[in-house]
Amino acid sequence: MPAKKIRKADVSRKTGETDIKISLNIDGTGKNQIKTGIGFFDHMLTAFSKHGMFDLKCSVTGDLEVDGHHSVEDTGIVLGTAIKKAIGDKKGICRYGYFILPMDEVLVLCSIDLCDRPYLGFEYDYKVPMIGELDTELVKEFFYAVSYSAGMNLHFKVLSDGNAHHVTEAMFKAFAKALDMATSSDPRITGVLSTKGAL
Repeated sequence: MPAKKIRKADVSRKTGETDIKISLNIDGTGKNQIKTGIGFFDHMLTAFSKHGMFDLKCSVTGDLEVDGHHSVEDTGIVLGTAIKKAIGDKKGICRYGYFILPMDEVLVLCSIDLCDRPYLGFEYDYKVPMIGELDTELVKEFFYAVSYSAGMNLHFKVLSDGNAHHVTEAMFKAFAKALDMATSSDPRITGVLSTKGAL
């Protein structure tokens, strides 16, 4: 029996605004080394790695003297590209994933379809402008960049609102759990899970 292929990818992107390197192992154990220059964003990516069981190395140098926009958005682009590259041809994977995650008073739903038709549904408006050093408007920008770079249909709904830190952390953790489900293998699936025979 052939050894199972480890699904991993290394992606770099350098522009006049950011220099980003990401190493992602879909079949990991949640090990991570993350440094973006934005403390709360580091915390969220660490949560994504740990709760999705993805090994993640993420190094970001960005123009934080301007603001965090380029660093956060471009990290989303590189992470989405790494997800798409690591998953590969999608043969045998479940394709769909969802999770409803509680965090104290907050309840967040995340649903994913790895269909190669990108879309972001993000039904939430923040009531505070910042969480630590992270501009809350950038949470949506990050997930938009991930969804379009990965070719992922991605939806979030905040079912029970509350503290902005709790809402955001619940989003990242729910995303991790949903992605773990969507990328998991099912031995009953031959080829890709689609009536068209292609994704």
